[in-house]
Amino acid sequence: MSLRRIVTSALASLALALASAGAVTLTAGPAAANPCGFYETASDAYYNHCTSDGSHIVIEIDDWGPNSEQCVGPGVTWIGSSSDIDGAWYTGRTC
Repeated sequence: MSLRRIVTSALASLALALASAGAVTLTAGPAAANPCGFYETASDAYYNHCTSDGSHIVIEIDDWGPNSEQCVGPGVTWIGSSSDIDGAWYTGRTC
């Protein structure tokens, strides 16, 4: 076997190993169940304020009419039924 063929084979094996390792790294773990920010389930909408400083923030909620605002603390806050909420985001203000 030529040196060129050995090197090509080794590089292909390395690329495959790195791709496999990347796939394992990207596998969702328990933290994906409650991602930071807005998320919804089949029936409910939530906002998860991921912080370690205990801050409270103002979020804007797109609830199919004029948007509303709500103050949320650290952790997960239920913001309504998923059929009534189209999204929510941090406004850049604390409360």
